[in-house]
Amino acid sequence: MEEQTTLHLVFIIGSLLGGLGLFLLAVTMITDGLKLAAGDALRDILTRSTRTPLRGVVSGILMTSLVQSSSAVTVATIGFVNAGLLNLMQALGIVYGANIGTTMTAWLVAVVGFEFKIELFALPMIGIGMAMRLVGASNRLGSLGEAVAGFGLFFIGIDVLREAFQGFAAGMDLTSLSSESTLGLLLYVMAGFLATLLTQSSSAAIAITLTAATGGVLALDAAAAMVIGANVGTTSTAALSVIGATSNAKRVAAAHVIFNVVTGAVALLLLPILLKLVAWTSETFGLQAMVAVNLAIFHTVFNVLGVAIMWAYTQRLATFLLSRFKTVAEQLGQPVHLDKNVMVSPALAIDALRLELRRMAGLSQQHAIAAIKGAHASEIEHLHLALNTLNEGVEAFVNQLERERLSKATAVELSSILRVNNYLAEVDTLAEEIAHQAASLQHIRDSAAGEFCENYLTSVLALLRACELQAEDINTENLDEQYKSLRKQWHDLKSNLLQKATVGQLPLSGLNTALELLRSALRIAEQSIKVAERLATAPEALKQETDKNVSQAGNMALSSDK
Repeated sequence: MEEQTTLHLVFIIGSLLGGLGLFLLAVTMITDGLKLAAGDALRDILTRSTRTPLRGVVSGILMTSLVQSSSAVTVATIGFVNAGLLNLMQALGIVYGANIGTTMTAWLVAVVGFEFKIELFALPMIGIGMAMRLVGASNRLGSLGEAVAGFGLFFIGIDVLREAFQGFAAGMDLTSLSSESTLGLLLYVMAGFLATLLTQSSSAAIAITLTAATGGVLALDAAAAMVIGANVGTTSTAALSVIGATSNAKRVAAAHVIFNVVTGAVALLLLPILLKLVAWTSETFGLQAMVAVNLAIFHTVFNVLGVAIMWAYTQRLATFLLSRFKTVAEQLGQPVHLDKNVMVSPALAIDALRLELRRMAGLSQQHAIAAIKGAHASEIEHLHLALNTLNEGVEAFVNQLERERLSKATAVELSSILRVNNYLAEVDTLAEEIAHQAASLQHIRDSAAGEFCENYLTSVLALLRACELQAEDINTENLDEQYKSLRKQWHDLKSNLLQKATVGQLPLSGLNTALELLRSALRIAEQSIKVAERLATAPEALKQETDKNVSQAGNMALSSDK
């Protein structure tokens, strides 16, 4: 008798593990198959359908309902934010919608809970899906077939879990724990959280919970608490996916965690009220006996309630997240002098722009020097990203300022500022080329012409340092002399390299690339001189310019065409 009991327990545990394995395999097949079948459609749908937060919510619901994985949609959203296809506000809408969309799992399980033969449609789905997979192994038909087969396995897995829990219920009674204490409910919440953490799938945890409740193992309030825990636990996937990731990725993951934790806390506090609402709904539609349907209603209601609560705070949440997880690049790329308060006076706005450009010039010199010297890639990348952000910030500020009524002198100064911004953008691009192809340049540095190359690059670095705008005045004559000397050094170096290549002292492979990089270093020096000469005058000088006549403004424009 005891041996039979042991065998029965082993069989039940094996059935539970097998059912869970089938379910996880099914969810993976559905998610991967639909993502491959969709191709770029997932990206297109999300980017086109998230122009407003509400449309983002709808997109999140639809996509999560389709792929049966809120984690997959959230992780995809993180990727799109990093790529610049979505902003944080759009991402928040999708995160909200994904949490509502994930309730589709509960509804599918509830449907399976009705009395009919699952094999009648599940097994044909598996057969048809795998046939499509074999016929179209290398195209979208095969991916779609994988998803169809996944849906068939999904229902088979749910049926196995349900039968296992029905057998498990015969020797277990956990219904008293939730009704006796708050601690019991918290333990069930933790159980749901751990189930999701271990399986990395809230869908799996919810399927386990619903089938356990249907089998009589769990009372309704205990199962509801586990659903809450599973909902919170799904944030673990997003949290794990952003370890070592970018700031934007961390912000979206943090939004996911905040939303689910707040929603879970509210649902737990209002659990008696929500369960009464579910009971009333079930009674109204005659669904009292269908435990899985009641839990599906509960899951949907508390997620919709969470969106309703968080909706009013979305803008504040976005602002809060944008102030967190800042990288070095974001800190450097934050404008220091550009502020909407200075827009009240064009003269003050021009002063602010010039000060910001002077700061950008310093970062640009650091970036170019780091690239030429072969500094660590992270340092170069931080400076590059910061300069890109500042460049865009200056352009946006100028566009806003141009809407104001400006004097002709101020308009000319704005033109000069935009030109400086373009110079800095070109320096950034050239420095990135040198950094990305450092191996080609190092090849020349290590060659027979290495000494000539090092002398030339040392002169470039010296000229860049001479362009620093720490002092108010720049000796333009000295800069011009240094540049003439550098140009001669460049031509001598180029001739030397070509000559050595001709006699076989220098390999021809990669020579053209190296010459282009060395020429880029000269161009960096040239553009840096232009920046230094244009920004050498103290910003306060413009305040006197606003009263000058048109001829003086014309002279100023001519002098800026260097």
